[in-house]
Amino acid sequence: MTTTRGGLTGSMLDGRYRIGSVIARGGMSTVYRALDTRLDRAVAVKVMATQYASDPAFLTRFSREAKLAAGLSHPGIVAVYDHGRDGDHVFLVMELVDGGTLRELIHQRGPLPVPVATAVLGQLLDALGAAHASGLVHRDVKPENVLISARGRIKVADFGLVRAVTSNSMATGDVILGTVAYLSPEQVETGASDTRSDVYSAGIVAWEMLAGRPPFIGENAMSVAYQHVHSEVPYIGDEVPGIAAPLEDLLADATQRRPEHRPRDAPAFANRLGVVIRQLRIPPVAVPVPTKPEPQPAGRVAGASAPVDRRQGGAGATAVAAPAGQRGDESWRGDNGTRVQVADRPMTAVAPRYQRPDKLVSARRRNWTRRIVVIVVLMLLAAAAALGGWWLGDGRWSYAPTLAGMSQADAVLAAQQAGLEPKVATVNSANVAAGQVTAIEPEPGTKLPRGAEVTITVSLGAQRIAVPAVAGKAVEDSRNALLANGFAVGDRVYRFDRAQPDGTVLGTEPTAGSQALKGSTVRLVVNRSLRLPDVRGKSVPAAREALQQAGFRVRIGEPRFADSVPPPDVADTSPAAGTRLDPAAADVTLHPSNAVLVPDVSHGDLTAAKNALTALGLNYRVRGLFTWGSKGVSSQYPAAGSLVEPGGTVGLSTW
Repeated sequence: MTTTRGGLTGSMLDGRYRIGSVIARGGMSTVYRALDTRLDRAVAVKVMATQYASDPAFLTRFSREAKLAAGLSHPGIVAVYDHGRDGDHVFLVMELVDGGTLRELIHQRGPLPVPVATAVLGQLLDALGAAHASGLVHRDVKPENVLISARGRIKVADFGLVRAVTSNSMATGDVILGTVAYLSPEQVETGASDTRSDVYSAGIVAWEMLAGRPPFIGENAMSVAYQHVHSEVPYIGDEVPGIAAPLEDLLADATQRRPEHRPRDAPAFANRLGVVIRQLRIPPVAVPVPTKPEPQPAGRVAGASAPVDRRQGGAGATAVAAPAGQRGDESWRGDNGTRVQVADRPMTAVAPRYQRPDKLVSARRRNWTRRIVVIVVLMLLAAAAALGGWWLGDGRWSYAPTLAGMSQADAVLAAQQAGLEPKVATVNSANVAAGQVTAIEPEPGTKLPRGAEVTITVSLGAQRIAVPAVAGKAVEDSRNALLANGFAVGDRVYRFDRAQPDGTVLGTEPTAGSQALKGSTVRLVVNRSLRLPDVRGKSVPAAREALQQAGFRVRIGEPRFADSVPPPDVADTSPAAGTRLDPAAADVTLHPSNAVLVPDVSHGDLTAAKNALTALGLNYRVRGLFTWGSKGVSSQYPAAGSLVEPGGTVGLSTW
């Protein structure tokens, strides 16, 4: 891996990590060599691009994925030590792996021999298998994330980082161009991924190791993605003649477009690879380490066979020019006598042992001392100015960290490291183990001034107690009893008990005596009824509307007689007015009046009176001294305007 200088080189990140040279640079992050000053340990620090620092959703996902990756412990997985945020810089601290990447090895050597490719694939699947056994999926297996240590050990990096950056959605630009060549079809189509997606990507990596290039190449990311979705990966034997059929079939199965046709996870893939290795008797070999590119020589000395290295005491040949005033061979000859010529001055192309005059050495030492003092003073002034600018700018601020799932001690330390003042609160929780953090207030990602107080809520575990008996009590007394026992009181539940007055507590949910989580919500069951109002004498439409607004269900029943209610108004209800009803079954029947209004037939013709009463369905009875010859009605009973039942009798007196 090449190392160049970068924008953060020489700075101190999070007050702990002294940033060194750039190890690698990509579209979404830059990796630096750094020193953990607290542990005096060399580490690699991956600093995300600055646009991610202002995305609270990314910060939450990044923290979650970093914690999951830190939980992986396997020699084939790059260890994650820490993560955090310093101003606009979101960073991940990882194990420093000296060596190179599989991408560099393929670039340097081209197609790899079968023993080397299977050795790399075996170690890669071993690392992925450990993650799959823990329920984690890498989602971005590619040669750049396959590191080769100086001892030839494969280490997989960037677990979970791609999900933190993309949140299950595909990106665009340089990042996706470097990744899409290894994405499974389901990741391209829907963003969904599981262990079989890692199997597909590992198969593509193996294909590239043997062929020297990935199976699909296009002008842009979309064309490559299209091929993954709509085309089968070519058989490796078509690209690399001589590949044995069992190995060819294994890679074909691993890179099937449909996930259900692939090995279910990395261990299953590794088991089949082991069978193929034994079947083909592929010998075990050491994984070669990519060579670091040689630095460009400062110049080549005429007539010399080695490049000139102007560093004193460096390995290999070193050429040093004689100072002015000294010529010829004056104590500048190398141990082996080899000489070179630069600008007519003899130079020795070996690491020489100089015999310099004491005065010259002392003068140079004094000059270097002065230079060092000046440099140190300038660095201190620059650091003070940078610190002041940082403090006046973003240094006064911090961000609420993501602490959920951490232990109380770790959460408090993380809050303190973020420059915040933690305050611990506790809560019973059936979902979070005792001693672990359930939440932080304000929520993660909130910008806060340094020294601000944050509340860390820690689980006490699932503490259960008996629900007290409150049946028969008033609502307020029951509520106070629940609160006194450590419960929260929820919304009321209403039920009907004819034997109890309205407002009486009938019980609780959960029931009295049952074990419930302390701090959980208990609801009071309260007696409530609907008392039927008196709607007699009202019109049927008016009575129906009034009852429905009061919560009753209304229907029209058979007519009834009421001597005081004219038809067709309401004569009566079933049940009777004033009855208490269950609100859940408040059915009321309206009975319209069927009373008949007695007409005025007095002082008229007897025959006409009889006909009028008969037409209304009423009977009549004639009374008088001489009924057989009577022609007129002198009086009637009941009187005109009275209400009688249908079929009732009206008495007629004749004259």
